[in-house]
Amino acid sequence: MAHYLGIDVGTSAAKVILVDEWQAVVAEADVPLQVSRPQDLWSEQDPEAWWKAVQAALDQLRVTTGAAFADVRGIGLSGQMHGAVLLDDSNRPLRPAILWNDGRSFREAQELGAQHPELSRAMGVIPMPGFTAPKLAWLARHEPETFRAVRKVLLPKDYIRLQLTGAIVTDMSDAAGTWWLDEARRDWSDAALAATGLTRDHMASLVEGSQASGTLRPEIVQQWGMRSDVVVAGGGGDAATGAVGLGAIDDGAAFISLGTSGQLFVTTRDFSPAPEALVHSFCHAVPSRWFQMAAMLNGASCLAWAANLLKRDIGELLRETEAVYRKPSDVLFLPYLAGERTPHNDPHARGVFFGLSPNTQQTDLAQAVLEGVAYSFADAKRALEQAGTPLPQAGIIGGGSKSRFWTRIFASVLNIPITRYQGSDKGPAFGAARLARLATTGEAQEDVCTAPSVLEAVEPDPQLAELYSPRIELFRSLYRALKPEFARS
Repeated sequence: MAHYLGIDVGTSAAKVILVDEWQAVVAEADVPLQVSRPQDLWSEQDPEAWWKAVQAALDQLRVTTGAAFADVRGIGLSGQMHGAVLLDDSNRPLRPAILWNDGRSFREAQELGAQHPELSRAMGVIPMPGFTAPKLAWLARHEPETFRAVRKVLLPKDYIRLQLTGAIVTDMSDAAGTWWLDEARRDWSDAALAATGLTRDHMASLVEGSQASGTLRPEIVQQWGMRSDVVVAGGGGDAATGAVGLGAIDDGAAFISLGTSGQLFVTTRDFSPAPEALVHSFCHAVPSRWFQMAAMLNGASCLAWAANLLKRDIGELLRETEAVYRKPSDVLFLPYLAGERTPHNDPHARGVFFGLSPNTQQTDLAQAVLEGVAYSFADAKRALEQAGTPLPQAGIIGGGSKSRFWTRIFASVLNIPITRYQGSDKGPAFGAARLARLATTGEAQEDVCTAPSVLEAVEPDPQLAELYSPRIELFRSLYRALKPEFARS
């Protein structure tokens, strides 16, 4: 029986999933990763740490699955988007990778937008600090010797591809998040590259996510006892592969991704840029599809942060909070621990608790965090509506989707029905395995990328939706009031 591997290089962990030809999950493994923050606004990881984590996860699967692992026919890759992996002429990293939630290049992003306003529609969004292009502009200014030594710029998942295949390749959806891709043409933009002092020679070759990008190096075949003809698919950025895993490949398919970061994602048949709304309009991981996305830098990671701060187990804290939940919390939480992208484009924004009193309990803080993240998605929903994309309903994926309680809050805050799916927390890794299958078999994408089984449809509570509406407006006004203070920090 044919099997397919999906590898997802996340921020907090590397996840590997093994899927059979019936699309049933045979086994999975996770290896945690750490983020380095050597200075304010900085967020970095060592690319070699990704590769070691992937190897450890693959070692686990080989031990636990045996013959199924040996029968892998294709591998798909997914990963955190926007990261700058900078290679020398020997394909070795010159420095730690600069990640998606790194805000150091905010000045360079502003300058790119001011100096090249005509490029934003073609790139699908205005330049923002998290994107790869401003990072390279920052590097040229602050680390010029390193910049001059750069021979190739890769995205995180593509460093794993390099180790597996020896090929320097990326896919359209991950390239879309660099601010160097002409989204409509699905090709590198010479003008955008020139704006940051680069050329096509610095870039990876481009393939669609469902196309083959190479086969395994002989050393890898020997290391894991795999077939010599294993195909490595183009794969995709985590948002797009999450959509593939959910079957969201048709026009109008929408979902909430609630992982370390957060996304509100809608598939489109055509390229529909709306840079003025701070909405991302990017290539999908399958051909002839694009998507509109509102991207938030803070998702389920806020809950993990709060639980750690309170020295509590997340599951236990959620159960206690749900037991006392009756109405919106009197405490407001701005979830901008790592700044924010949509709708503020503000790397200086920070997390805030507002409305504390002597009676405030741990459950009040936990509920405020759950609601604060949901309120940021209400902002995202409004941004998409301003871009001409209504959101009458959505699915939900990512680690946060495992909580029915949090999904209930989301449904009432957004005032839309939200669908939970079986295995929805598998997300990008499962989508990557589907892309591996498409690249290997050549099957039609609509036959493989179907929606998973529905776990439940969570309807909004009309009374709660009415109570949440003014809280959302207060949430927005709190950010506006504090923005000048954030800017001074």
